[in-house]
Amino acid sequence: MNQQLAGFAPTPIAARMENHGSKMLKVALQTGNDLLARTGSMVAYEGFVQYEPNPPAVRQIARDWITGEGAPLMKCSGDGLLYLADYGADVVVINLNNDALSVNGTNLLALDASLQWGVERVKGLAKFAGQGLWNVKVSGNGWVAITSRGTPVVVDCGRGEDETYVDPDALVAWSPNLKVKGKRSFKASSLIGRGSGEAYQMGFSGEGIVVVQPSEDSTDRLRARG
Repeated sequence: MNQQLAGFAPTPIAARMENHGSKMLKVALQTGNDLLARTGSMVAYEGFVQYEPNPPAVRQIARDWITGEGAPLMKCSGDGLLYLADYGADVVVINLNNDALSVNGTNLLALDASLQWGVERVKGLAKFAGQGLWNVKVSGNGWVAITSRGTPVVVDCGRGEDETYVDPDALVAWSPNLKVKGKRSFKASSLIGRGSGEAYQMGFSGEGIVVVQPSEDSTDRLRARG
């Protein structure tokens, strides 16, 4: 291999999921250990890999995604290496250990098929219809990969008594045990979000984390859904 390119070669397999650089995911597929991944996210693979776009089990669980709050999934099975990416977004790999995470559907890249997951309505936002009411809750033991438009910040909500407020277009994921509420404020319109008029924020409180991406431009999500 050309010495100038050798530094970009994949490293030996160390885990089920791991980053190759900051914007690509490498998954070690094994027979009987299937993966669910965003449809169209595969950029390369090695070995024997089969794909089933939008399998019946996914269609039943993700029926609420017809509202546009999520992304179609494909089932990947076989024995080999799979490389996934999402329009150059940063990839964050998480190993859930009997834990749970609530992820914005457009930021979900891949998850172990053995994990429990489902599309659910976000509580506390009934008065703010159309503002990200649906998310994907993933729980159990296994691997999850999420995307972020730039390097994300992880805010620990349990550090203080104050609530944490986030622009919905910048929200990636959060601990599902957190309390969530919506808030509108005309005065904050120049601080949160890039639109005019009143600003809309999501408030979080309790013990847990919130993952926020540096891009709050909603066109990023529209492009990701396309």
